[in-house]
Amino acid sequence: MRVLFHVQHLLGIGHDRRAALITRGLAEAGVAVTVLRGGHPVPGIDYGPAAEIVQLPPARAADSGFKTLLDEHGRPIDDAWRARRRAAVLETHERVRPDALLIESFPFGRRAFRFELLPLLETAKADGAVTACSVRDILVTKAKPERLEETVSTVERLFDHVLVHGDPELIPFAATFPAAARIADRIRYTGYVAAQQAVDTEAMDGTGEVIVSVGGGAVGLPLLRAALAVRASTPAGLDARWRLLAGPDVPEAAFRALVADAPPGTIVERARPDFPALLRRCRLSISQAGYNTVLDVLQAGCRAVVVPFAAGSETEQATRARLLEERGRLAVVDEATLTLETLAAGVAKALALPPPPVLPLRLDGAATTARLLRDAVAYRQGNSR
Repeated sequence: MRVLFHVQHLLGIGHDRRAALITRGLAEAGVAVTVLRGGHPVPGIDYGPAAEIVQLPPARAADSGFKTLLDEHGRPIDDAWRARRRAAVLETHERVRPDALLIESFPFGRRAFRFELLPLLETAKADGAVTACSVRDILVTKAKPERLEETVSTVERLFDHVLVHGDPELIPFAATFPAAARIADRIRYTGYVAAQQAVDTEAMDGTGEVIVSVGGGAVGLPLLRAALAVRASTPAGLDARWRLLAGPDVPEAAFRALVADAPPGTIVERARPDFPALLRRCRLSISQAGYNTVLDVLQAGCRAVVVPFAAGSETEQATRARLLEERGRLAVVDEATLTLETLAAGVAKALALPPPPVLPLRLDGAATTARLLRDAVAYRQGNSR
């Protein structure tokens, strides 16, 4: 069985990390996976040795507003660039001739890439492939009603399945996609796509520490700087070591400035692959509220403060954070009011919470995605004989 998987991250690294876990799950199920990777390569994210990676001319967002997309040379994308990308996408489809086409986010996001995704989907449908969307549990709220109609129309016309990487017991897709009932026949919940947590009994890093993380770090500098200010003020009972993890997208000059400004008892280093293990040993986690980081926090069972990314029209992280705060699982500090004082108050609140409750979440999303696609392809091929 052959799967072609289109993945495009624009700012953070969460989309790419989740896609890598899904790709590994597909490969472990015996599926041959070709990944059309549309973002800049991210250090430390491994799609596994079995996957074929086709690196498209990469694109990224100019800033957190997502209004301008930049090409590999830092220039705004143009029609010639779009034509080059579209040709590479369609040439790969022609070579692979997949049994299933998996598209990350679109049509619930990534509308700027319709120029290549619509021709790809139409070609795959005409070729008899199963078509599926890979989408996280919580969407960014859309202000324009016509966008909702466009999304529903695209799903009905071009997608066989919408694979929601979440658990309706925590949050149903309809909570952030009001038209979910209209495409209910296509929605399949996979559970959350989470990395397997390796047991590490020898390492000591993270033990009793405050771990501050910002994912890739593209929009994480304000949180890192606020954490340094809080650490310098040494809140009562927080004389433990603080460890700040700056992701790969934190510029080198900014990283060096953080290192230089770190008060005693503070370590500033780049993000580490053993981040989940650090969380299991820590006293407190301070982070943003992205899909992957929150799953790591929930699995670790640690106390946590989250500062959800909320620039522009972003609502996804804030929605996730408030939901978990209502369940007594963590403390939330609004990004718009982030200061030394508000972060210190959030830290105090999180430490005063009772031991975090266990949330019975399904965490086998990668394996379930593989099973659902295999079943869909088998059904399609069986009915075509």
